[in-house]
Amino acid sequence: MHKYLPHTKDEIKEMLKVVKASSIDELFCSIPEGLRLKNDYQIPSQLGDWELTKHMNDLASENKELLIFRGAGSYDHYTPSAVKALVSRQEFLTSYTPYQPEVAQGTLQYIFEYQSMVCELTGMDVSNASMYDGATSTAEAMFMAHAQTKKNDILVSSTLNPKIIEVIKTYARYRDINVILVPSHNGVTDQAFIKDNIADKMGVIVSNPNYYGIIEDYSLLSDVIHQENALFILNQESQSLALLKTPGELDVDIACGDLQALGVPLSFGGAYIGYLATKKELVRKMPGRICGITTDVDGKRAFVLTLQAREQHIRRAKANSNICSNQSLNALFVTIYLSLVGKKGFQLFATEALNGSHYLYNKLLETKKVEIVYNQPFFKEFVLKANFDVSAFDAYLIEKGILGPLHIGDNNLLFAVTEKRTKAEIDKLVEMVVNFK
Repeated sequence: MHKYLPHTKDEIKEMLKVVKASSIDELFCSIPEGLRLKNDYQIPSQLGDWELTKHMNDLASENKELLIFRGAGSYDHYTPSAVKALVSRQEFLTSYTPYQPEVAQGTLQYIFEYQSMVCELTGMDVSNASMYDGATSTAEAMFMAHAQTKKNDILVSSTLNPKIIEVIKTYARYRDINVILVPSHNGVTDQAFIKDNIADKMGVIVSNPNYYGIIEDYSLLSDVIHQENALFILNQESQSLALLKTPGELDVDIACGDLQALGVPLSFGGAYIGYLATKKELVRKMPGRICGITTDVDGKRAFVLTLQAREQHIRRAKANSNICSNQSLNALFVTIYLSLVGKKGFQLFATEALNGSHYLYNKLLETKKVEIVYNQPFFKEFVLKANFDVSAFDAYLIEKGILGPLHIGDNNLLFAVTEKRTKAEIDKLVEMVVNFK
């Protein structure tokens, strides 16, 4: 017997006919030719324990570890060694999904603590058990606004990360939601446009800091939005929550974003973890699950699933979302990280990233090889316009062991500095700029 029942030739032919494809190969036409397997790789059919270990080590040795000055959503932050050790403790390795609380107390406890920490960080009333990443949590926030207001139009700031905007548009397409992009001026959201166009919209999605690292001032935006009975949705970078006004202080209705900066390794681009928090009035519109605390029959503390507004538990047509699994392991990373560094450590790392980015910004301007693009306050990322070949510069930096800034068009470079970057490393990058010709 096969572990998986294979399809017959007739079944394959019928399926290809339905999707209007002439062959199985045609299903992969979107994959570039250079990335396709053409039997030109020497992959052994089997290896012994030692041979396989050596083979994997040889492959790993080809990786090049670079100094990272790039962000745009994935950041090279510090993950304490204790976090890596504790996430594998058997106390937390209970059932995959905590349907049976009596055998899942470890999982339920750290999810409950995770939710509590997210609420404290954001100043919101309630958090769910976590989302796939910051992009999907933002799109799910839009669905919450849609369910609450029953309206089909939403304003989305063009200063959000372009990848998040694309995810929002993809989600919106299949709910017949109309996404209206809010223009920007000098790198920040045009709030006058919001005021003039908020009528009869479900809400507004903005970010802080925005894609360019700029800290935007939303102190007056809440009143503008709420006067039209719309919802205020804020995507906020997680480390900035240590220093900037929280979503709760800005009277935000739904707070969302990515928590990768809080102890989750880069991991070649994922998996990461998104957070979603809201006011208590909207808790019934929130997707996923919420863990709560109670007492068992013996009067002892116990953790349980309190709310589960997902399609496996209620009628599919009434489900708020098809979000199922919480990003449990990554939620554990975040929970242990915040427990270890504490409030002072959290603020310290954010301050070091802030100071380091401003130090690099000023040093680069001194080279006279770059110029200011947006004269705005920024957190740990900033944009400068280069007066040299940015593609050649990127290759030059990689050769020198540095992953440099992201080219975002028109010779504009998006730099990022985290608490891991030392003064010596920053000075090394500046020296590379000075010597580049």
